[in-house]
Amino acid sequence: MQLSHWSYAVVLGLCLGAAGSEALAAGPPLAPDMVNALESLQQRLQDDGASQDEIDDAKAAARRLQGGNAADRWARALFLQLAATGEARRGRDGAAADLYRQARRIDGVDGDSRQRWLDQEARLRLRAGQTAQGAELLGEWIERHGGDRDSLWLMAQAQATLERWSQAANWVDRARRAGGMNDTRRALAASVYQHAERYEAALGLLDTALEGKGDDPDAWRRAAALAQRMQRPGLAAALWEAGWRRGALQGREALEQLIRLHVAGGTPARAAEYLQAAFEDGTLPRDVEHQRRLAEAWTAARAHREALSAWRTLAERTRAAEDWRQLGELAYGWGEWSTAVEALREAREQGADPARTWLLEGVSLLELSREEDARQAFEAARDAGASQAEDWLASLDAD
Repeated sequence: MQLSHWSYAVVLGLCLGAAGSEALAAGPPLAPDMVNALESLQQRLQDDGASQDEIDDAKAAARRLQGGNAADRWARALFLQLAATGEARRGRDGAAADLYRQARRIDGVDGDSRQRWLDQEARLRLRAGQTAQGAELLGEWIERHGGDRDSLWLMAQAQATLERWSQAANWVDRARRAGGMNDTRRALAASVYQHAERYEAALGLLDTALEGKGDDPDAWRRAAALAQRMQRPGLAAALWEAGWRRGALQGREALEQLIRLHVAGGTPARAAEYLQAAFEDGTLPRDVEHQRRLAEAWTAARAHREALSAWRTLAERTRAAEDWRQLGELAYGWGEWSTAVEALREAREQGADPARTWLLEGVSLLELSREEDARQAFEAARDAGASQAEDWLASLDAD
């Protein structure tokens, strides 16, 4: 999860610009010439858009004041803040954060200024990609001040970027209680919950998103994928079906996925119906792959007539022993004896196991009251190595 997808708001107001005399009054009284120097530099930074010369002048002034008295230390902190603001405006967030760090560590800086610069440093480090350090500082600031909702969401994003999913989920919980939910944050929260394996919470968020953006195909895909991860294939199929019916999910690829999800989700008859309709309207080709999928779907649905018809169509097309065998065994299991006899013979002719096909054919012939044909089949099965054939022959002799 990339931090670049989020805008880390950094308050770049200069210390003297918004608060005026109140900002200066936060520390020891400064000499008039020092106040003039600060105000002049501030004005130049504003007028020139934070040129490198102004930033260098602020840093130089801060160096000259190092090691002075309380007033000098306070002035030094203010010059460092001006330099930090200039660096941030030029996009050098890491350098700006370092300057805020120096400013807030100066002895004698008041608590409010120290905490304000801590917040600034944290956000700048996050924006600079120094995520672990930024998250630690932001967490420290939030624990001291309670944190507004933007800070809480920012912290959740930072923990997600670090792939600390359990911690990220806890921060999402706090952020949701604070409010400020929007589409971006809802997507973040759902992703965090999913990675933290809090699937029900994630799905609840996605359900809300679907209500608001029912035409967004990605929202339906995410919801179905989440249901699959929750090992709820039926729900995944239902979600995809809803997206398909709404028109959010369209095209051949989406239809193929819908069919697969219905098979996996325990509604194979719906998959077969979609396949059959797609064959008829030309959306999907009636090739071997799709015909096999149709046969398997009808088989899973235990739709005897449709399944046997689909397997026959496939076997006649492929002439493969395995496809004829599958048709024969299904017909045998479902008591469709004539179909079983025909399919088992075809399977054997194409190379299927003679022992088993002869044996099953013999049973099928016996069910059709064709005892002599059955005897011949059992004898052939015995000769092919089917041990059960002897028992069937013995039962015929006993009769």
